[in-house]
Order: sequence, then structure tokens, then C-alpha cells
Amino acid sequence: MSSETAFPWYAIWTRSRHEHVVRDQLARKGYEAFLPTIPRWSRWKDRKKKIDWPLFPGYCFARFEARERLPILKCVGVVSIVSFDGEIAPIPDFEIEGIRKLVTSELQFDPCPLIREGMMVEVTHGPLKGVVGRLMRKGAHARLILAVDLIGQAVSVEVDAADVKAY
Repeated sequence: MSSETAFPWYAIWTRSRHEHVVRDQLARKGYEAFLPTIPRWSRWKDRKKKIDWPLFPGYCFARFEARERLPILKCVGVVSIVSFDGEIAPIPDFEIEGIRKLVTSELQFDPCPLIREGMMVEVTHGPLKGVVGRLMRKGAHARLILAVDLIGQAVSVEVDAADVKAY
């Protein structure tokens, strides 16, 4: 199927640890399915093994026609198709293709939360661990604004961007 006639990508929300099962079922049903993974060491009492863990736990991606979603929803392990205002939400091709290119490259990568300027974040490491503030700049360093809204005053501090998560 050429990219002009291909159906859009959709995100499928899966039950915990059912991402591979859902991807395999979709492929067996003839859908183009994509499950980006990252190799991780898993440890049991008696051994260690390298396993491909989902890059985005709880999600798998597939191309399909929006009005033909029932076979997708009937797959074991599927919770729902990600939607907004009751309509399933397509994902732009370039986003999926970018992830696909990255996971097939030799580059080192790690999942990270999507944090935008203006979001409330919590510091996860360092002397400010547990502090909540508003992110004002993201890059090598983040500028965190700590405010006392009642009196209209604030203070800013620079923190490492890797040490904050969405609040």
C-alpha cells in the first residue's frame, strides 16, 4: 500500500504487559502493527536475560481504517484506541516514522516524559527533590519557577532537565 493510500496510524492502549500479544494478533489479522522496543536486562533469581521492553509501556500502534475498528478492539489485551472527544485520534506518519528510524538505528536512546514549558513539574533528584514548580525553559538546563501565588511573588532556579518529571 503506498503512503498516499495508507490508512493513518492509531495508538492502541493495551493491558499491562500485553503489548507484544496485541502486536502479534494485529499482524496475524493483516494489519500493519508497530511496537517500538528497547533492550533491557531482566533479572530473575537464577539468571539474567536481555529482553525487548516496549518503549512506550501500555501502547502499540497500527494502521487501519477508522470505521473498521471492531476487529482491533476484539484483540485480547486491547483496552481501547486512544481518542479525544469520542473520536479515535490519528497519529501523523512522521511521528511513527521518526520512532521507527530511531529504534532501528545504532544510537543509544532512553524513553523520557514529554515535558513542555509552562507545565507543572516535580524535581526527582538532587537537593530540591520533591519540590514542585513551573517549567519555564527546557534544554540542557531547566528554569524552575517556584511561586507563592497568594502574594504574587516567585523565585526561579536552574535545575538539570533530566531531574524533573511532569507533576
